[in-house]
Amino acid sequence: MNPLHKALLCLSIFSLSAQPTLAQESERAAELFQEVCSQCHGENLQGGMAQSLIDGIWQFGEGSIEENIKHGLTHVGMPAFEATLTDDEVEALAEYLESVEEELGVTKPPPPTKLQTLDYEIDVALFAEDLEIPWAIDFLDENTALITERPGRLRVVHNDTLISEPITGTPKVLHEGQGGLLDVAVDPDYAENGWVYLSYSHEIEPEAGNRTVAMTRIVRGRLRDGAWADEQVVYEAPHDTYILTRHHYGSRIVFDPEGHLYFSIGERGIGDDAQDISMPNGKIHRIYRDGGIPSDNPFVDTYDALPTIFTYGNRNPQGLAIHPQTGQLWETEHGPMGGDELNVLLAARNYGWPRITYGRDYSGELVSEYNRRPGMEQPRLFWRPSVAVCGLDFYTGNQFPKWQNRLLVGALRFEEVKLLTLDQGRVQHEEVILKNAGRVRDVTTGPDGAIYVVLNRPDSEGIVLRLSVIAERSYSSRPAVSDPF
Repeated sequence: MNPLHKALLCLSIFSLSAQPTLAQESERAAELFQEVCSQCHGENLQGGMAQSLIDGIWQFGEGSIEENIKHGLTHVGMPAFEATLTDDEVEALAEYLESVEEELGVTKPPPPTKLQTLDYEIDVALFAEDLEIPWAIDFLDENTALITERPGRLRVVHNDTLISEPITGTPKVLHEGQGGLLDVAVDPDYAENGWVYLSYSHEIEPEAGNRTVAMTRIVRGRLRDGAWADEQVVYEAPHDTYILTRHHYGSRIVFDPEGHLYFSIGERGIGDDAQDISMPNGKIHRIYRDGGIPSDNPFVDTYDALPTIFTYGNRNPQGLAIHPQTGQLWETEHGPMGGDELNVLLAARNYGWPRITYGRDYSGELVSEYNRRPGMEQPRLFWRPSVAVCGLDFYTGNQFPKWQNRLLVGALRFEEVKLLTLDQGRVQHEEVILKNAGRVRDVTTGPDGAIYVVLNRPDSEGIVLRLSVIAERSYSSRPAVSDPF
């Protein structure tokens, strides 16, 4: 044998023999856990100073285990291990945790049936189940709700019963990645005009052999005998602005008292487009309900700008709400890794993405070295690490009078509904009123004054919960909390 070939063969044999087996990798991961994790999470993952890792509840995102290990959760005292563990070791630890849960048959617990907040004892009831990736909810009247399922179905709940058949004839959607049938919004004058609005990922048929391009589209129609009828396109972006990516569609819809319709489009993963007012993505848009363009829109007379644009520099806004007293438009948008934002939106303002951000890229690298720059708006609140904000509503019902005009914020990753107290446009207090029931896709006030929460749970299971008051809690009745230290 040629000496060079012999040397290469020996090197190959040595390399193969040096590769760890799956059993060795698992053993090393278990050792790593004992070395760096067990003092907080317990030797048997049962919890200690930090929470259990085998109870089926992931406080900070089941899909973000590697990210949490690598970059830490400083707000709860978990350090970052990116300087002490390699990427392979972080991946091995995450796989080890998942394998332990699988071996033990750990499943996510059911939602709670009762909640206790600072102000109320709350009953939690199952409003709808057996949904597939539900995305949004709105109400036709006190007895009828509409729910979107992302694969492309519009469902009806009537008298607390989910109608088995979806509405027929709804628009064809591109259900890939984060796309599909997204928001549903009922016209404020529905009783007179019957209009229902939908947002979805709309695709354009490609030339032969090419992949379809897509963009957020808004239509309205009426419901007639279980079918979608009288469809009108309210907004469709110029076809040359459609994009190949399949994420960050934005897609929330809200109405103001002056007859305007606002909707969001995410930057679709192309950050610089958010700064380009000739592109629709990374923007909040304002139109009339019939699709007309208001003459006082900020860029209506700007050369090469899209006349529907209201604000720009918005990364992926999936929460929009109008303040019931001030009429201000509030918005939540996803940051990257950190930097989720709560904003008050003002015409023509630049909200900064990607020129400024309080987050980092998913790789851990900087998106921008700036979190402030002249001419760019600051958020009223930002979350770091990301909670994955989604769904937004000002509470306006009569069941929770202490919560009038407070802001309900949903969170996908942290599986939370937050209640924010505002004062003169500033956030004064934040309380989590629901936790770990599922990824919160939408939250809204129902006509009965209850709070409705749309949840995505494991294996595409989707449910909607109804939160209603059992009793008001008085401050004097709250038990005293003794200092454990």
